[in-house]
Amino acid sequence: MAAHTQDDGGARRGNRWRPLIWGAAGVALLLPLAAMRWFPASGVEWTRSDFAVMGALLFAACAAYELAAWLSASRAYRAAAGIAIATGFLTVWVNLAVGMIGDEGNPWNLLFVGVLGVGLVGALVARLRAGGMARAMLAVALAQAAVAVLALVAGADPRGAMFALGFAVPWLLSAVLFGKATRAAVRADARS
Repeated sequence: MAAHTQDDGGARRGNRWRPLIWGAAGVALLLPLAAMRWFPASGVEWTRSDFAVMGALLFAACAAYELAAWLSASRAYRAAAGIAIATGFLTVWVNLAVGMIGDEGNPWNLLFVGVLGVGLVGALVARLRAGGMARAMLAVALAQAAVAVLALVAGADPRGAMFALGFAVPWLLSAVLFGKATRAAVRADARS
């Protein structure tokens, strides 16, 4: 495999989704501002710090996808990374806004920081290679499910626990897609 590629058997290429991704992030940041300005009855009341936190989250998510797109031209790899990044973003956003289990102050929600930590450590250990990322995303899905089941068994809000359990699905889908990227790279290497 050439030094400028990773797990995809092909050269890196540009991110043609860049304008859409960054544009959607900008629109997402402007929506609460528009709601506050033109629809005061909507109940949206963001502070400057709310906008700063959301801006930082959106920037981090978009930058992480840029890195994934730079690392691999594989559609499966990019889709897997996009799903993982979006799921991580939503996990943080939901927990900051309303809380996944109970309200945002519920201590069970702190465990989702650990779930995201499993993903970050797994990605570092995998060095962002598709095969290792597949295993890392599987570990994240299992950690997500474990927190949800433990919360349910401990008597936490069952609706919140089931909602949290549902977040294991996109993590699993990401693992499957990273696995697909790995198999495609192996086939490409075999043809070389």
